[in-house]
Amino acid sequence: MLLWLLLLILTPGREQSGVAPKAVLLLDPPWSTAFKGEKVALICSSISHSPAQGDTDWYRDEKLLKIKHDKIQITKPGNYQCKTQGSSLSDAVHVEFSPDWLILQALHPVFEGDNVILRCQGKDNKNTHQKVYYKDGKQLPNSYNLDKITVNSVSRDNSKYHCTAYRKFYIIDIEVTSKPLNIQVQELFLHPVLRASSSTPIEGSPMTLTCETQLSPQRPDVQLQFSLFRDSQTLGLGWSRSPRLQIPAMWTEDSGSYWCEVETVTHSIKKRSLRSQIRVQRVPVSNVNLEIRPTGGQLIEGENMVLICSVAQGSGTVTFSWHKEGRVRSLGRKTQRSLLAELHVLTVKESDAGRYYCAADNVHSPILSTWIRVTVRIPVSHPVLTFRAPRAHTVVGDLLELHCESLRGSPPILYRFYHEDVTLGNSSAPSGGGASFNLSLTAEHSGNYSCDADNGLGAQHSHGVSLRVTVPVSRPVLTLRAPGAQAVVGDLLELHCESLRGSFPILYWFYHEDDTLGNSSAHSGGGASFNLSLTTEHSGNYSCEADNGLGAQHSKVVTLNVTGTSRNRTGLTAAGITGLVLSILVLAAAAALLHYARARRKPGGLSATGTSSHSPGECQEPSSSRPSRIDPQEPTHSKPLAPMELEPMYSNVSPGDSNPIYSRIWSIQHKKENSANCPMMHQEHEELTVLYSELKNTHPDDSAGEASSRGRAHEEDDEENYENILNPRKNKVQDFPCLCNT
Repeated sequence: MLLWLLLLILTPGREQSGVAPKAVLLLDPPWSTAFKGEKVALICSSISHSPAQGDTDWYRDEKLLKIKHDKIQITKPGNYQCKTQGSSLSDAVHVEFSPDWLILQALHPVFEGDNVILRCQGKDNKNTHQKVYYKDGKQLPNSYNLDKITVNSVSRDNSKYHCTAYRKFYIIDIEVTSKPLNIQVQELFLHPVLRASSSTPIEGSPMTLTCETQLSPQRPDVQLQFSLFRDSQTLGLGWSRSPRLQIPAMWTEDSGSYWCEVETVTHSIKKRSLRSQIRVQRVPVSNVNLEIRPTGGQLIEGENMVLICSVAQGSGTVTFSWHKEGRVRSLGRKTQRSLLAELHVLTVKESDAGRYYCAADNVHSPILSTWIRVTVRIPVSHPVLTFRAPRAHTVVGDLLELHCESLRGSPPILYRFYHEDVTLGNSSAPSGGGASFNLSLTAEHSGNYSCDADNGLGAQHSHGVSLRVTVPVSRPVLTLRAPGAQAVVGDLLELHCESLRGSFPILYWFYHEDDTLGNSSAHSGGGASFNLSLTTEHSGNYSCEADNGLGAQHSKVVTLNVTGTSRNRTGLTAAGITGLVLSILVLAAAAALLHYARARRKPGGLSATGTSSHSPGECQEPSSSRPSRIDPQEPTHSKPLAPMELEPMYSNVSPGDSNPIYSRIWSIQHKKENSANCPMMHQEHEELTVLYSELKNTHPDDSAGEASSRGRAHEEDDEENYENILNPRKNKVQDFPCLCNT
């Protein structure tokens, strides 16, 4: 309905020079861009407000379509035109069907000076938000989070528009960018052309100047005004609603450069014609033409350019000159009897781009050619890759921006980013400059990075840039390594601290309680160690700390209990006990020999207790487990001594948890022959004094300080550390061995 209302308000346009007015091509819906898969209706209308009568010719990309209806539906992109029986070919309208998720749409039709509506659309518009609009890469003011915006007073330039939005994808938002859009701004009126009734007026003859233009048939109600000029002087009365100016007579001083201007009465759009040189009474050269090789004026920096200036007719010597927009002086000048001349420009540079024209003169005012634009495309230079990170040393979790930029090169430029020759992604710079790519860093992102730039004239690769992603240390683990299961004084204790994660080098600190023991650095894996020669003061809590400059981590506390006796001291003590016991045995044997000698000197050979002595050959073996009884009914025999054997009287014992150390005392015992023959045999009910020993150990409840203070006393008085203990294998007191005569 809106489309038909627009058709109804159109008024007839003017026909000029007998040429049929252009047909009007309208869109329904009135947007020049649609999503792929959608349909757009095209309506071809004549200037008479109604759909075309009779057959309608349709063209896509200048190819005739086999459709004759005045309204068609399309699904393919292209430049569409139409023509009816009563109109000429319409202006081309480009319709785009985009496969992208986000598109930017412009209302159609749009004319110079109009306010145009832009609309940012997502395929799923309900899940599209935070829309932002841009012109030539810069955000338009007051364009945040709007479904549509209005751009005021657009012109026919090469401005590029795009929009960005966030797309809801499951639970995250993804930023999406539309393709650039060049708004199809139609001319409100054609560029004016100054027409003269005669290009070679004879002096005194009248001449008519006409400033010709044509309004768009869709805007026939726009009011225009005209003004004509010679050189810098205004002709007539200035601005006028009429495009014509009648000059009654032309004189020699009227020769010069003529041109005209056309503008809307609202002064919103103004256009100027090219200058036309008019010289009275002379026939100037005509149809000056500028041709550029390579054809089309598309050059690459470093190529050679040829400017060819020619005239259709002229007499005499013609002076040719070549000019570039923005330069006061001509590029070159040649005078010759020819209708054509060439100017060579060697090795074009970026500064050679612009608009050119040439002029020809045969002793009249010079005649200018039309402007021709020369484009010089510049291959990209070697790009430079830089890192942009929140800190000097990159850490796991940082957001790293890789920025690639070529200082020279014609846009658009496509940048690609690589990590160890693997493509990370790409980004385009439509207006030149650099582009960026962001990474959320992990430990795997360490390595070499590079980028390349390409604008279709050859890709260039950057130098490699190395990145090292540092990893904070994890909480270290402290391990105590000692020679045995129980640490004792004198042991060499190794404290080993290790963090399983973290960039090197790592500095490890070791602590006993809250005191620092020392530190050690690890430049590769495996942690670090610290050694201690243990004393009793080394009991307590130990910990360690790891730090690689990204924050220290402390280990759990490990408790160590150091016992008071060293391993070497224990062996020496046992040896000392054994020597002491042997000394006691020697003293006991000496006492027994002395007692025996005294008994033999008494009369009758009686012992000190009155027991009769035995003959030398009747010596009896001492008892083994109990005191022996002499049976008077049993005969006695005198035999030699049996071989001696060692029988332990006392043994090592470890009662309870006090860990005492005992030494064995050995008795000398004969083989049993006749116990009644021993002259020194004790009676059945007599008991001897028993010697035994025990090495006292430090009580586990003693503090380290008390154990240390008593250590010297134990070393000086070893004999005070022993007590007598009977061998548990004997039921009663052990007899001393008898001493018999052989």
